[in-house]
Amino acid sequence: MSVVVTGSMTGPLESLTRTEMNELIERAGGRASSSVSAKTSLLVAGEKAGSKRTKAESLGVRIATPEEFAALVAPHL
Repeated sequence: MSVVVTGSMTGPLESLTRTEMNELIERAGGRASSSVSAKTSLLVAGEKAGSKRTKAESLGVRIATPEEFAALVAPHL
């Protein structure tokens, strides 16, 4: 699963840096990516997500809030 993170994280992920988010994605079995494409499985969209969210919406990529993503990867936090 290819996962892209954008915007400011909130909730349980608020204190994580982008590098720590990428490490979390990989611990959970995913592959961290920096840009949204047709191969992207999930976009974790925090506050002020911007153009990556728009592109994900146009491609039909699943979008999750930081809180939803935290629930998905809770065993790896």
